[in-house]
Amino acid sequence: MPQAPIAQSVLTKPMSILLALDSPNSFDNPRPTIQWMAEGKSHAALWRSERSAPPPKRVIVVDDTTPADAAYRLACEGTALLWRGDFHNATQLLQALVRRIDRTPARKQRSIKKASAPTLTPADIFHRHRQAQARRARVLGSLLLPFHSDYRIDLRRAPDARQACAEAWGPVCADAASGASVASLRDLLGIISAHEWRKKGVEIPELGDAPHNRIHPHYGVFSPLRGEYVNLVASTTLPLTGQTSFVAFDIGTGSGVLAAVLARRHLEQVVATDHDPRALACARDNLERLRLTQQVQVMRADLFPEGRASLVVCNPPWLPARPASPIDSAVYDEDSRMLLGFLNGLAAHLVPSGEGWLILSDFAEHLGLRSRVDLLAAFANAGLKVMGRIDAKPRHPKASDAGDPLHFARAAEVTSLWRLAANES
Repeated sequence: MPQAPIAQSVLTKPMSILLALDSPNSFDNPRPTIQWMAEGKSHAALWRSERSAPPPKRVIVVDDTTPADAAYRLACEGTALLWRGDFHNATQLLQALVRRIDRTPARKQRSIKKASAPTLTPADIFHRHRQAQARRARVLGSLLLPFHSDYRIDLRRAPDARQACAEAWGPVCADAASGASVASLRDLLGIISAHEWRKKGVEIPELGDAPHNRIHPHYGVFSPLRGEYVNLVASTTLPLTGQTSFVAFDIGTGSGVLAAVLARRHLEQVVATDHDPRALACARDNLERLRLTQQVQVMRADLFPEGRASLVVCNPPWLPARPASPIDSAVYDEDSRMLLGFLNGLAAHLVPSGEGWLILSDFAEHLGLRSRVDLLAAFANAGLKVMGRIDAKPRHPKASDAGDPLHFARAAEVTSLWRLAANES
């Protein structure tokens, strides 16, 4: 990244300052927009943010001449940077911002070490980590790119990301007069990465032999990279209910991976539910690829479909905290809403001798966010009894990453399949 002085026009000319405004009538047109003046002309574009962040209040037009130190200072101050230079240089600037935000001065390191004395609880460490991650996302999300109405990026050496953007954002929307939009470079890189994962797919050994054992995650849908929970569902003995038609529910299906695993176990009928449109589209796509649509019905529902089942499976988000973005909803379950909703409704949706399989990590327990006593009390309050528990150790890379601030909890984590049944007493 060139280290020449900032061009005077970047910081001093009124034309280069963009004001981010909501739509004049947010009731009639809730889509946020940004409007600006550049080269004597007025411009408007849709504002896109995967984190649902509001439009930035101040944006500076930057290009290849903008030094990384100056860009970092502006981003830390809350100023967004609209890039108008070479695309590859924009990616280099983003990497420079990453290095700067991850580089902690020695004086600050001593302060952190002092503050990390035994007075900090695991929950304190977790919340500080989330605050640091939120700040990191805000700063790195300050580097913005312009998109045409067909998602073309009019920058030198920019990739053709039209298909990836259409998969993430849907058909072109003409809410703004120009049809143009603005989004962060970081969001775009995530969209491109998700597009590649969607093309390649994730191999799931429990689904059988290649090539018919891959799940293709869509953008915004949690990817089934943690294989231990999939294996638990594939290997646990099914309940004996005596039902002539063995029906299973997969609550919060996401990519559809667990519904597919159940179908591969030769169950007569699986009903997979979710309330997120991206997840529903993803699950339907995967089940069609796997040729399982005759066995699995995908439907939109807030937790349970109507009726009862011999088996009800749920893999809710594992941490009781507020999600910061839609994809976070696969990890964070504010106030344990989905977990408690599943537990409290389970008994009413089980046939006699049926079971509910709750797949849950004890990560939250090691972080001090939820105790085992609280979890067992939630079972009892929902009229459920524990028929058994099967444990598995995580195999993901973070479990062995000693540099992770939450390594103390990840190293001790266990993922469990809780076999639950209605308490008939």
